[in-house]
Amino acid sequence: MVQQSVRRYLMLRQRELRPGGFKSVRYSLELFASKYGDRPLTALSRDHGREFLSLIAQLSPFLGKSRKTRGLSLDASVAWSRSADSRRITGRTQRRIWSQVKHWLDWCVYEGELETNPFDSVRFEAKVRYAPYAVPTDDEVRALLGQEDPHIGHVLRLCLLSGEAVGLLREDLLDKGNLGRFFHVRPNALRLLKIEAAERQVPVHSNLDAVLDQLPARGPLFPDLTVNEVTKQFARMRRRLDMERPGLVFHSTRKWFITQCERTGVPEHFTASLVGHKSARSENGITYSIYSAGISDAQKRAIVDQIRLPSS
Repeated sequence: MVQQSVRRYLMLRQRELRPGGFKSVRYSLELFASKYGDRPLTALSRDHGREFLSLIAQLSPFLGKSRKTRGLSLDASVAWSRSADSRRITGRTQRRIWSQVKHWLDWCVYEGELETNPFDSVRFEAKVRYAPYAVPTDDEVRALLGQEDPHIGHVLRLCLLSGEAVGLLREDLLDKGNLGRFFHVRPNALRLLKIEAAERQVPVHSNLDAVLDQLPARGPLFPDLTVNEVTKQFARMRRRLDMERPGLVFHSTRKWFITQCERTGVPEHFTASLVGHKSARSENGITYSIYSAGISDAQKRAIVDQIRLPSS
């Protein structure tokens, strides 16, 4: 039965995924199981896939925001969404739900529970629009820092000057003598990294020394903050300052750091090594990092030291 298979799959994924990722997968699979859970796996057809796609396209982005909308079945979620307003989840969210359900069905094939994935021939037709993060202007950065927010003021400054945020430990700080201190961004007790390129060493900007002196001497630098809390507090600051514009979120501070690197003439692959992205430098598909040892600590230090926060 679908319900039993979903339950087994979720037990497996819970051991493999980070909490946020597992929560997303669980939501998608439980939504599907609420509609089709009493069916045998082998009874699933492409028609069920097409029906599921048409139903999730009707979901409101406000589902789950209140207690009464949490844990609703797919049919109940659609009914509530129709009564709420005309706004619907984005194509990107629909694709995520769809992909997670299809991944479970691929697992069923791998486990021998199905011969083929019945949804492989179902076309996903919703338009997926890329919504880039906005880059804060210097005036906006100045206003945000001017708030001296007691909750996220320190982490805000740290992200603007290094591209890093709450997932650092005091033990991730390295002393490199005359090159100063560096953040060793790596998997730790607080977080994993998305890709191999994400592990890196980033110079600590001199303007951050005073901030670091006020943070814990061991363990997490921000023990009372989670990514979710930082995101919400940034949204509150943004509303107080009347900075309501699309794409302006806490992660935008990281984009401000990247933009400052670009404006000083730093090559794209240099910036990529600082923020843990894969470089798009190669035109023929050969990975640049295979042939390069990367930029030196001295080069990294020179890049970071050029960045200046807007003066008040």
